Amino acid sequence: MVAFYASALDGVARNPALPTPLLLRLLASDGGGDGPRHALQRAGLPESAVAVILAHPSPGVRIDFAMSARAEPVQRARFVDDPSPKVRAALAYGPEWRDPRTTVAPLPDDVCARLLDDPDASVRTALLDSPHLAPSFVASLAMHHDPTARRSATHAWQKLPPDERSTLLADPDPEVRRAAALWKCRQDADVAAELLRDPKSAVEALRRGLLHRADADRCVAERTHLAALAENPSLPADLVERLAVDPDRAVRLAVSLRPELGETRRMAIDFTVGTFDRGNVEWIRDGLADPEVLRRAALSAHPLLRRAAAQSPHLPPDLVRLLARTEDPLVEDLLSVHHPHTPQEVLMRVYARLGGTFSAWMAETHPRFPREGLAARYANHPDGSYRRLAVRDPAATPALIERLSHDPAVWTRQAAAGDPRLPLHRLREALHIPELASSAGANPALPKNEMAAVLNRAAVPA
Repeated sequence: MVAFYASALDGVARNPALPTPLLLRLLASDGGGDGPRHALQRAGLPESAVAVILAHPSPGVRIDFAMSARAEPVQRARFVDDPSPKVRAALAYGPEWRDPRTTVAPLPDDVCARLLDDPDASVRTALLDSPHLAPSFVASLAMHHDPTARRSATHAWQKLPPDERSTLLADPDPEVRRAAALWKCRQDADVAAELLRDPKSAVEALRRGLLHRADADRCVAERTHLAALAENPSLPADLVERLAVDPDRAVRLAVSLRPELGETRRMAIDFTVGTFDRGNVEWIRDGLADPEVLRRAALSAHPLLRRAAAQSPHLPPDLVRLLARTEDPLVEDLLSVHHPHTPQEVLMRVYARLGGTFSAWMAETHPRFPREGLAARYANHPDGSYRRLAVRDPAATPALIERLSHDPAVWTRQAAAGDPRLPLHRLREALHIPELASSAGANPALPKNEMAAVLNRAAVPA
């Protein structure tokens, strides 16, 4: 297949104006190349298209749809009886990537239950590894016959009734018992003491378990996993103060992140934060929807607390504005990824600083990324990545779009080739230019007969 025919087909598959008959024709093809795959990732596929995918002879096509983040769970769920275990495993795990500002709706619990009893072990494993399971389903696993499933049920510990917790703590499988005990030890110092004797659980028990004073003293004296111990919520105040001046900087940093510290005491600790440290602070991560937790973190002078807060999509407007003024590039990056209301000036600074694929993705997907005024500001900018922004301006004229379709920078040319204001004669030309064919194929202004011609030239069966 000629390269630009394949590129144009790839674009047509993404084209939002693709008519249903051509979509069905594309989906019914053998699945070679990326064209059909892009069609599979479309949102709101009609039932006729889903029926074609369900019956498609290529497992790769069925796998791509089973893992589509844009497909409805009830549509994906119809692969539960697919003859290929690879397809069923893809369904069980679900989408591998999604926009951080969105969530993936889980499969229905009854479908998950069938996948968990699948005869193929890879399907069962994929399901239990999935990050998209509903909490109700995870909690239902406590009495399952598979010990791996019962171990997964401990992740829903707070939702389990007392009798099921007790059953898991006495489970015949040692891994299940250990997983349950690591939750129980948060309220039971005797369970924590027992876990400290097990090398497989000692670090986690030190980090989260309710500790006897003697156990805490011994760990400090023996310098046992002090960075983990420094996070422990039950650590006595005098030991917290002792670890706050520990010679190990990782220990001091862990102490500086403790939730009970006042701001003055926190900032008096001699800690060091790396330029790219993201701030995986558990009490903030668990409270990303809690206004008080977010306010404490965002108002702190501690860089890791601010960075952790910037990862919340639930920040109120005043805290978004506050974090946008911190002059921390990583805070700005995290806001741009996770928060839909990031100020436009922050988005532009991130765009300028990072460039490349990430900036292009952000400019195309972020709801607050600026549009108005970009043509007048950037159409003649010396940097092609900025001239590309001019295409986003609603006021850009067809003549400007055509000019930019000849730009020296390929990304700028591609952006212009995909814009519906591009004059039709240039759009038709772009379909036959290798580096522009994909963008032109995705242009919603492309006439339907031209889309059909692309399928014909790419030898997609009628």
